[in-house]
Amino acid sequence: MNWTLEVIVVPVSDVDRAKAFYADRLGFTVDHDTRVGDVVIVQLTPPGSGCSIVIGKGVGKMAPGSLSGLQLVVNDVRAARTQLLERGVAVGEVLFASHEGFRPAREDDDLNNTGFIFFDDPDGNGWAVQQITSRP
Repeated sequence: MNWTLEVIVVPVSDVDRAKAFYADRLGFTVDHDTRVGDVVIVQLTPPGSGCSIVIGKGVGKMAPGSLSGLQLVVNDVRAARTQLLERGVAVGEVLFASHEGFRPAREDDDLNNTGFIFFDDPDGNGWAVQQITSRP
């Protein structure tokens, strides 16, 4: 039996601001935007992902900005950083993960599984982007 992760609720304070960030700045696809009375459910999916996020009003119990450790995977973390910067996302430098911790990446580093960038959404929910070009 497969158990697939389909949706993660991301707590936000302003649904429209968050929708614009995820759709316009990160390039997530808006799957649906449902508004019924006081309940708002917006589902967005990162390009190529089988898992979506839901932002909204009346969904979940977490405080806005309280989620951290969300992780996206790309095949070129340097290109992903450039794209995010071009779209106006405040993103950190490319970091190399080793047994000693994180350090700034050098040009000669093999970033497969070890290259990361980090950013927050407008509410402070924390995201990581990891480069994975092959899996062991």
